[in-house]
Amino acid sequence: MPKSDPVSRLCILLLVHIFLLLVTAAFSGVSHPSVKFLPGFQDSLPFQLETGYVGVDEREDVQLFYYFVKSERNPQKDPLLLWLTGGPGCSAWSGLVFEIGPLNFKVEQYNGSLPTLLLNPHSWTKVSNIIFLDSPVGTGFSYPRTPKASQSSDLTQTHHALQFLRKWLIEHPEFISNPFYVGGDSYSGITVPVLSQRISKGNEEGIKPLINLQGYLLGNPITNKLEDNFRIPYAHGMGLISDEVFQSLQENCGGEYMDVDPSNAACLKDVEAYDNCIAGLNKAHILEPSCPFVSPKPQKIVGVERRSRSLSVNPQVLLVSESQLPTLGCREYGYLLCSYWANDPSVRKALGIVPGSKGEWKRCSHLTYEPDVHSSVEYHAILSARGYRSLIYSGDHDMLVPFMATQAWIRSLNYSIVEDWRPWVVHGQVGGYTRTYSNRMTFATVKGGGHTAPEYRREESLAMFQRWLDSEPL
Repeated sequence: MPKSDPVSRLCILLLVHIFLLLVTAAFSGVSHPSVKFLPGFQDSLPFQLETGYVGVDEREDVQLFYYFVKSERNPQKDPLLLWLTGGPGCSAWSGLVFEIGPLNFKVEQYNGSLPTLLLNPHSWTKVSNIIFLDSPVGTGFSYPRTPKASQSSDLTQTHHALQFLRKWLIEHPEFISNPFYVGGDSYSGITVPVLSQRISKGNEEGIKPLINLQGYLLGNPITNKLEDNFRIPYAHGMGLISDEVFQSLQENCGGEYMDVDPSNAACLKDVEAYDNCIAGLNKAHILEPSCPFVSPKPQKIVGVERRSRSLSVNPQVLLVSESQLPTLGCREYGYLLCSYWANDPSVRKALGIVPGSKGEWKRCSHLTYEPDVHSSVEYHAILSARGYRSLIYSGDHDMLVPFMATQAWIRSLNYSIVEDWRPWVVHGQVGGYTRTYSNRMTFATVKGGGHTAPEYRREESLAMFQRWLDSEPL
């Protein structure tokens, strides 16, 4: 039998390697099952959902849980998006069912039966494959195998997320060539740029599999501690405090409203006046009713004063009695239904949750977490220099991370404006305002949106996402 030439041997080895990858992917269905039915949804799911765990860290003591939804348009060619919900500690299920995913809860009075799931006609999975990842460890259904593995931080979380992504792509080789984006909102403004930079660096170093990173997107992102100081100008601009109070704050506080010198009595008095004016507001969306909540959100809780970076770290759960639970007219009532649903044994069985791996599921969990990235601005600068696209959007009724704060750090990058401020339109109506920069960054407001803009303006947010994804003007 004649010896094969080197090129033929190389081709054979390559074919064997591809075959092994495909076999691995095929058998991965055992641990990453396709979910055809979900308790609470009347029929079989009209979209393709997969759930599962990927073990990361040296001994795989960190088990990260994910939900993967294939694009309803063209999954073979459409981009792949990794979505990180904020917190840190807020479940990916929250992002899937309240923000950009294909399901919503039917908000109706809880009667002891399983809450009902409905289709979201404005899901971002209409145009993109999306992995919703429960990250960091301890979030949602992700769990540690050892006490040490339960500890996390900004850098640890992004390290784990990168390990997850590489392993997931090896098990799903059909998506390796798809354009890839990282997205998230709120606290993910810290972790998404860090993760994107790590992906880019890994590609430059030739680490396999190479990830086809094209850019990233963020909604109302926490970026640095300066966000806090924009809440007072925002409150003044929205008519929440008087001209006189605002002027006095400017004069007595010198633009620093959160870390006030205890000896500055005049500034402290003005800040107290400001606090009294906004005390009854829902900071996540100033037009919505202020209700008790059943999972922590990044805001001041029960008199505990925290800055925006620490706002979202180790959030303290507000304990309320049954008589204080949110009423049916509150958005938070949907969060309550979410907890009832996710803690039902039939739901855990359908999702493939490892028995005994998780106690009570919470939409946002209390974590052992260290915020070790103090600002993500430098990561935006690195990614801009490397030519990646980015979409930064802000719900314009969010007081937690006001759009003014986001605009400020974008300006600090010192890139020139390519297309100046203009409205963007959906069905003949203004959906928000936008501006683009020479670093391929698009900034957009979502008119009427809150802290998680797609939760409040689903149709407009999908239009914004699709246009940006398809490289069309907003």
